[in-house]
Amino acid sequence: MAAALEDPSLERHFNGHRDTVTGMDFSPNMTQLASGSMDSCLMVWNFKPKMRAYRFVGHKDAVLSTCFSPSGHLVASASRDKTVRLWIPSVKGESTVFKAHTATVRSVDFSSDGQTLLTASDDKTIKLWTVHRQKFLFSLTKHMNWVRCAKFSPDNRLVVSGSDDKTVRLWDRQSKDCVHTFYETGGFINNCQFHPSGTCIATACTDGSVKVFDIRMNKLLQNYVAHSASVNSLSFHASGNYLLSGSDDATLKIYDLAEGRIFYTLHGHQGPVTAVAFSKNGEYFGSGGSDQQVFAWKTNFDQADFHEGSKKKSRDVSPPTVSDIPPRIKTTRSKSPKRPYRVKFTLDAYSDIRNMESINQDVTDVGPTFLSSYQGAVTNGYSSDHDRTDDIMTVGSERTRSDNREREHGYTSSRADREDYDTQSITQPLEAKSLPPQLTQFMETIAGQLDILTQTVSLLEQRLTMTENKLRECLDNQQKITLQVRPTD
Repeated sequence: MAAALEDPSLERHFNGHRDTVTGMDFSPNMTQLASGSMDSCLMVWNFKPKMRAYRFVGHKDAVLSTCFSPSGHLVASASRDKTVRLWIPSVKGESTVFKAHTATVRSVDFSSDGQTLLTASDDKTIKLWTVHRQKFLFSLTKHMNWVRCAKFSPDNRLVVSGSDDKTVRLWDRQSKDCVHTFYETGGFINNCQFHPSGTCIATACTDGSVKVFDIRMNKLLQNYVAHSASVNSLSFHASGNYLLSGSDDATLKIYDLAEGRIFYTLHGHQGPVTAVAFSKNGEYFGSGGSDQQVFAWKTNFDQADFHEGSKKKSRDVSPPTVSDIPPRIKTTRSKSPKRPYRVKFTLDAYSDIRNMESINQDVTDVGPTFLSSYQGAVTNGYSSDHDRTDDIMTVGSERTRSDNREREHGYTSSRADREDYDTQSITQPLEAKSLPPQLTQFMETIAGQLDILTQTVSLLEQRLTMTENKLRECLDNQQKITLQVRPTD
């Protein structure tokens, strides 16, 4: 007997960002939720009630994308400062940083094996890197405008990318070729995602539409004009039966893909919803918006389908497959699934949010620490700032300005301070150790030279790509000429 449907419910309300939330991702074991923001910070929220959140400071501009590694041991963040950082999501705040592109980095994603990193940028390129040493592998260059999103397929063989050139491109990772381009988008592409089966992709467009494409037949399957404003973010449920979207119209919408209809419309954010994500098991989903809030919702309605699907997969000896998504049609299906058909349901969470905000908690704000961008060395420390408005630990590096130049200052802490961080409400202030002027000037010179070298390598890479394309065209033309000449012989 099928379990009765329950509606989504707001479970947690996280308040700590100082600007628009731009991206989020759940850890694989569901103990943490990472979110990035226009405030240049990465927040890692812990689901255990007594665990504080961590604020990682290191980027020099807005953080636009965040992603947990499959193991959950790393969090990647992409920023407008043209860099990507790989963080260890703990109180130490260790990270490595590398300049990934020559312009804003809009998107970052891990491959399912955790070995490769995928980035997309305003420099119109998509790049692949090794996670271990951040070694550059190759670029994908066909887009004619900013690339806002790029994602690996579940089997890592394909890459999907969406751009401001109003196209969605599919790339073969092995051959590095663009195997298909979808033009039926209707607007700029803000986000794109692979279906868990790997057979379909979904796109979020600025014209308010959400589209689902079949990548085997290369055709449009479903087109939802559900939002009244630009759609900013998408996420598939782990079962593949549902799709979640967030929009500038301040709503979240959940789509029943099997029925081809809107399942829920959720209200809660006081402004545009800029980021959404389902957890890895589909039990929860998160949302973030321009109101600087991060919400964690309990899915509830998916439990019967997801558990039945899991049992079926566990019985299969061959690799599991997911049934195809049918085209969206206006007529009602004659055979409905086990879950009962219901009309479009609207849920307001404003009262739940007000009740959560009425709960006062003791708060400790800890930081900053020095994190070297050039040597990869990390020194941890804490300050005595006691703030009772945010339940946050600041971890990472902060910038100070002197003589119109940015300089990083280091701090150290005792071993006892590090061991007792979770039991002390106020930590002791520590003295900053300034670097000698000669060393500072030397490091700035090296940083400048490395920046020039990075730009030079990027230009050479682009020229090499152009040369390869021209050479491929010449070889194709030569082959065509040869085929035309042979019949006459």
